[in-house]
Amino acid sequence: MITQKILTEKAIDLLKKLISIQSFSSEEDKTGDAIQDWFKEFDIPFERIHNNVFAKNKFWDENKPTLLLNSHHDTVKPNKAYTKDPFHPHIEDGKLYGLGSNDAGGCLVSLIATFTHFYEEKNLNHNILMVASMEEESAGENSLRGLLPSLPTINVAIVGEPTLMDLAIAEKGLIVFDAVIKGTPSHAAHPNDDNSIYNTIEVLEWFKNFKFQKTSEALGDVKMTVTQINAGTQHNVVPSQVELVIDVRVNDAYTNQEIADLLKAEAPCELQERGLNLNSSKIDKEHGLVQSGIALGRKTYGSPTLSDQAALTCQSLKLGPGDSIRSHSADEYIYVHEIEEGIDLYIKIFNGFLKN
Repeated sequence: MITQKILTEKAIDLLKKLISIQSFSSEEDKTGDAIQDWFKEFDIPFERIHNNVFAKNKFWDENKPTLLLNSHHDTVKPNKAYTKDPFHPHIEDGKLYGLGSNDAGGCLVSLIATFTHFYEEKNLNHNILMVASMEEESAGENSLRGLLPSLPTINVAIVGEPTLMDLAIAEKGLIVFDAVIKGTPSHAAHPNDDNSIYNTIEVLEWFKNFKFQKTSEALGDVKMTVTQINAGTQHNVVPSQVELVIDVRVNDAYTNQEIADLLKAEAPCELQERGLNLNSSKIDKEHGLVQSGIALGRKTYGSPTLSDQAALTCQSLKLGPGDSIRSHSADEYIYVHEIEEGIDLYIKIFNGFLKN
């Protein structure tokens, strides 16, 4: 049986390979090939749909519930503040640099190594399904959400995102709204008591001051932020309307539909949601996965950032090596020791959960 040390070394090598391959959302075919090569090396049967690569543990039993292990191999594009080559994986002072190293390559290779560790184990209380997914960063139609109909029923999931290996037992959902504030168009030289831009002032104040009543122990309050404003075409014309974009991060005390109904009924302007499918996520603190992590000294918290958890209807836990603060930053990196510790903790958590 391959040792944990060798698995960890190979996982770090795989991460270096993934970093060296450009894999922007919808362009992950070559990283998909690299992930396939891992499964081939360990004689693990796998399937591929588009650039999603997935595999089942050896002793799959249709009568058992299924644990999903999921992380993504697409990346955002590097920002202009990079001082290092984003596609050149290299280690400096214990940091492995490169685009996607922290978000979420370190999580992905750690989960793949952990899956491989348990692949041939008998008598586990859950099946294990490993999914390396595409288009997470763009929430594309071929992402985990689009793949789910082709997968077995999932009962509980771990989504690999950087959490410093603490237990994100809840995650905020997201609704984006488009708002329109109307007025009377006119020449700027003439009087106009219905200027759409001036009308926007009280609307902005309303969004700034509005408070949602329900709070959440894990996720706190719903957070609503006006993030874009657009109006006018030339200096001497009062526009007929002003357009706003509002970003709403939803806690687990509301459904997305409840938030949409509430705001559309009360907001002093026209509102239209872009979609309601990015729901908040959570897992019971008493769930065996969470309790296994707590027993190892890991903290629980609520995550404000969105992931592929939003695609799942089962209970799910966000957990992985690395730090969310580094995601999408210039000169992205993950500490090598975070990957080593991540694999070790994943294995220990699963030992406490899968073997009870």
